Amino acid sequence: MASSFTLPSHLVPPLFSRHSQPLNPIVVFITSPRHRGFQVSATAVATELESRGQDNGFLDQKLLSCPICYEPLIRKGPPGLNLPAVYRSGFRCQKCNKSFTSKDGYLDLTVTSGTTEYNEFKPARTELFRSPLVSFLYERGWRQNFIRSGFPGLDEEFKMAQEYFTSVFGGVLVDVSCGSGLFSRKFAALGTYSAVIALDFSENMLRQCNEFITQDASLLATRNLALVRADVSRLPFASGSIDAVHAGAALHCWPSPSNAVAEISRVLRSGGVFVATTFLAAPVNSPFSSGELRPLRRLFGQVTNSYSYFTEKEIEDLCKSCGLINYSAKVQRSFIMFSAQKP
Repeated sequence: MASSFTLPSHLVPPLFSRHSQPLNPIVVFITSPRHRGFQVSATAVATELESRGQDNGFLDQKLLSCPICYEPLIRKGPPGLNLPAVYRSGFRCQKCNKSFTSKDGYLDLTVTSGTTEYNEFKPARTELFRSPLVSFLYERGWRQNFIRSGFPGLDEEFKMAQEYFTSVFGGVLVDVSCGSGLFSRKFAALGTYSAVIALDFSENMLRQCNEFITQDASLLATRNLALVRADVSRLPFASGSIDAVHAGAALHCWPSPSNAVAEISRVLRSGGVFVATTFLAAPVNSPFSSGELRPLRRLFGQVTNSYSYFTEKEIEDLCKSCGLINYSAKVQRSFIMFSAQKP
């Protein structure tokens, strides 16, 4: 039988505490010793949102922004950050007048959204995941194979991330480079967050994510999950508007990790948390990724368009250079999960 307790006052979700009326305590259920991570009652969160009228559009006001000028988007359509509401809405930048619409279940907020002639390609390591075949296989064996490099398994990895996110329960979470939405769907299903945005640059990954969602009646019933296509180096959110950012096995694929982490730092509110996993530099990943041969990685990477593997010290240095604090990490062979916070 599940036991329950009340979150201490210092763990009351920061997003809610910005509103005038104090919130009722949120009850946390521990389902079993095996799942010792927190699971906030979805009913409690939904009740509080509904009682304030916050699920009627407050979440998307001044949150979604133009990827060109970062001005808030004007929305025409039903309010809310969920699949049906976003799909039936149109968005327009009040400054540059660029319009954005949904298709195939996701809202396209890339700079190139709506172009008819211009086409742009990312490095091979990024373009690979835009492939329909890779998008189909990603959750059907591809991602599970990461355990060979030290990844702890999907359930354990998710539980570890949840433990890092405890201080931002109830806030808005963006799962960047979400792929087929493996973790986005898990975050949304918990009901722990007021909104979960599954974000990826790959159209086919988002289509695959939408397909998985439509096959799950419980996820279809949620009012807190939206799909957005965007570039992690040009996030379509207002500065200081996001409570949590998750990036699972993604940093090594990004064209410019420094630009991406800087963007993540920009959109995080004060106290917001960034949690990510990636492969550490190790001989098993690349002969030029560690030791005396490491200085050759720049030349090798340019020639082969290979993944970017970093040491733990480099990752910590990157987080600090982008203004993040309270860095911590868990390492297992070439797997690392790290977390950092916006001051």
